[in-house]
Amino acid sequence: MKELIIIAGPCVIEDEKTTTEIASYLKDNLSDLPIKLIFKASFDKANRTSVDSYRGPGLKAGLEILKNIKEKTNLPILTDIHCCQQIKDVEKVADIIQIPAFLSRQTDLIVEAAKTKKTINIKKGQFISPQSTRYILKKIESTGNKNILITERGFCFGYNNLVVDFRSFLIMKEFGYPVIFDATHSLQRPSAESGISGGDSQFVKPLSLAAAAAGVDGFFLEVHPRPEKALSDRFTTYKLNKIKDLIKKILSIKKIVD
Repeated sequence: MKELIIIAGPCVIEDEKTTTEIASYLKDNLSDLPIKLIFKASFDKANRTSVDSYRGPGLKAGLEILKNIKEKTNLPILTDIHCCQQIKDVEKVADIIQIPAFLSRQTDLIVEAAKTKKTINIKKGQFISPQSTRYILKKIESTGNKNILITERGFCFGYNNLVVDFRSFLIMKEFGYPVIFDATHSLQRPSAESGISGGDSQFVKPLSLAAAAAGVDGFFLEVHPRPEKALSDRFTTYKLNKIKDLIKKILSIKKIVD
């Protein structure tokens, strides 16, 4: 069985204490599992529904926190960018640079990020078919960079709703890069809760198990010790102390499928 990729962490950096607590828990509790663990957190959530929503500590302070976590836990770090000007600073800390779903067609951003030769995680936009993902990959490949992850995070299904087409995993695997299932963002109800996104976290587990059966290469999971208190995506964030049990069940299914 191929090593399972697990990308996990809070949606956004709330403060150094909470973010470090989450990273340390993941490191301490998942280190005995046969997985490739990557810590994720955003220093700025620039695509909030409302101007009043919490966005994060910003580039400088956020990267300093991620740098400290990397030194403490020795975990690879994933974070997202929103403009080309951020790349120079982000590449000094991040092992994986993420292109947010809403920016997954921004050619200049993708190409400049790819030039760093870092692994690029493309969050497939909610408006992009799995077949069309090949054109995003070609933008990265045009720089000579073939360190790529493709992440499925659901497709727009009318207003304020997303749906996961499980055929997309198999279609995108044909492109030759690891396919990741974003099990938390895929359950969002965008902008459905009076200026913030709602969601259905109760479906994280069943959809994850189904995705494991469909043969995905990894999972993207936003976790928090107190999801109801999370400053971003609290309706879809998975409870931190449940993640190990979920991953163990995923591994059991992967063992059969692979």
